[in-house]
Amino acid sequence: MASARKRTPPGPQAESTSPAGRSGAGAATEVRSEIRWVTITDDNHGQRVDNFLLAQLRGVPKSVVYRIVRKGEVRVNKGRVRPDTRLNAGDQVRIPPVARKARPAGVVPGTRVQGVMEGAVVFENEHMLVVNKPAGIAVHGGSGLSFGLIEVLRAARPQTHFLELVHRLDRDTSGLVMIAKKSLGLAFFAG
Repeated sequence: MASARKRTPPGPQAESTSPAGRSGAGAATEVRSEIRWVTITDDNHGQRVDNFLLAQLRGVPKSVVYRIVRKGEVRVNKGRVRPDTRLNAGDQVRIPPVARKARPAGVVPGTRVQGVMEGAVVFENEHMLVVNKPAGIAVHGGSGLSFGLIEVLRAARPQTHFLELVHRLDRDTSGLVMIAKKSLGLAFFAG
């Protein structure tokens, strides 16, 4: 005999078990965010809505991002938008609540590694950063690596909201690596 229990919908920041976790395929924990209103800055001026959302909702599948745009849950200045809509500085973007898998606590680069990478900076202005990458360090984590150059710089500079690689170098190659500090700088070098 099954007991009846009262179900309450999860509120903001509530954790719930995914349907896959209930079927015994492994307990995956999901975290549901709350509605966010984001004001577009000069850094994101001219960016497409879909690319902006993919950056804001890291870890959420693309299909979910395109679905919330298509259903009208994403609003810019209180109006519906299409994925290819370009954002302007000062626009108000409504980002709806989205369930995403909780990230396990990642490995944080040590202060010694952060100091070495900060000492390897050879040029910096408001748009970019140039780092003399030593051989043996990857430019980004993955494939068995906990972190790379970009993760070390992000940990060393938490106040900097945008740090993206302009190009990559192989792990065993030393040389200068350019890192954009603003999306306009990245677009300039990419285009």
